[in-house]
Amino acid sequence: MQRRRFLQTISLAIGGWMLMPLQGFAASLQTVKGKVHSSGKSLAGVVVSDGYSVVTTDKKGRYEIKLHTDAVAVFVSVPAGYAIPNEKGIARFYHLLRDVQSAKNVDFELTALNKSDDEHQFVIWADTQIQNDKDVERLMSESVPDLQQLVKAAGASALIHGITVGDIVWDDFNYFKHYEAAVEKTGIPFFQCLGNHDMDLNKGDDSVSDDTFQETYGPTYYSFNRGKAHYVVLDDVRYLGQDKKYDGYLQQHQLDWLEKDLALIPADHLIIICAHIPVYNEVKNNDAFYKIVERFNNVHVMTGHTHINVNVIKNNVFEHNHGTVCGAWWTGGICGDGTPSGYGVYTVKGNQLEWYYKAAGKPADYQLKLYVEKNLSNQQEVLANVWNYDPMWKVEYSVDNGSFAAMQNHKGFDPLANELYLGPELPAVRRWVEPRNTDHLFKAVLPENAKIITVRAQDRFGKIYSVTQNV
Repeated sequence: MQRRRFLQTISLAIGGWMLMPLQGFAASLQTVKGKVHSSGKSLAGVVVSDGYSVVTTDKKGRYEIKLHTDAVAVFVSVPAGYAIPNEKGIARFYHLLRDVQSAKNVDFELTALNKSDDEHQFVIWADTQIQNDKDVERLMSESVPDLQQLVKAAGASALIHGITVGDIVWDDFNYFKHYEAAVEKTGIPFFQCLGNHDMDLNKGDDSVSDDTFQETYGPTYYSFNRGKAHYVVLDDVRYLGQDKKYDGYLQQHQLDWLEKDLALIPADHLIIICAHIPVYNEVKNNDAFYKIVERFNNVHVMTGHTHINVNVIKNNVFEHNHGTVCGAWWTGGICGDGTPSGYGVYTVKGNQLEWYYKAAGKPADYQLKLYVEKNLSNQQEVLANVWNYDPMWKVEYSVDNGSFAAMQNHKGFDPLANELYLGPELPAVRRWVEPRNTDHLFKAVLPENAKIITVRAQDRFGKIYSVTQNV
């Protein structure tokens, strides 16, 4: 598929971007129809949508949609067994209605994979949030090479895709092109989520705040498939029509679409929902969301926004609220809770999911950091930050090569985060950044003459990560 052209006969220049209105074309078109095919072969049972109606192609690969008046695009939910359509690493699975001529069919050409996609990987980038050239330089010199190395290690035949869960830029749309350059260098296709810093501000309400994003990356909510995994990207940022005011909310028309989309998916499939704002505690109408997904056995939600790393299980849904690519807004190498700047790495096998958090510039087994310091009682104490902890992890310590004992889960602040960010003068730029309270800390009081401390953390998959250091 060809990328949508920004330069049109009638256009409006805004901040260097050439845009046309996206609304209103559905009313003039009323209906779109076309075919989904691959190398001349018609594909039956493929889902096509305008974000309101959800239809499937017939045995000849044909579909027809009566457009909703507010629709801005028609898109295909890429089926299992087919490659992700992309242009220079950006997923292009849609046609903007503005570019559709009513006399022509709207067709989708897919490419069949040469291997099963039942096993594949994906990465979650949260909050690249680039605002200036220095941010871009760090994205290119730290995050991109790290992901390139991971992709190379997986092998040329590996199936890997990426999803950026919002705040691609920091209110300056001129930096979309730098993000795209970074994604292209990773060598894998990326899908995009809308973040609160990716919206048009002071232009109107939520119905028009997504125009630039849609112009650049297509619809703000959609789905696709790989193997027995069904992926959904949602827009849970509701713009309130004034400056940077927004809240976490899923509009009813989006929930209606989600229900129709998921109705076509077997209950035993792995469901992966991606959004920007954490659903479990910041989306006001999350009860409606949980009701829609309750029939599925294995649902994971991928979010960003908070610049900390948290794993939460709520209503039988596992939410991964990721530490960010930019850490604490590119001011240091860690987030406010001590989580290293990095991203989530996920492996799908059938309908099962495994994962770990990848710190940029560190090996995959870098999963905890130790601090030895005096507590308020002047006792020597070891503190371990296990940033991807969830309730199935086991964290233990050993002194001087002795037996292991459980560490106490502790809520507090990461010492390095305090050192880098605490106080009105730190960090040197973006001084509003502060350390964040976290509950993925573990502590133990050490014997008076302790010389060596070892902490091992075992994740829910049985993998053990160990750090030993002198006291």
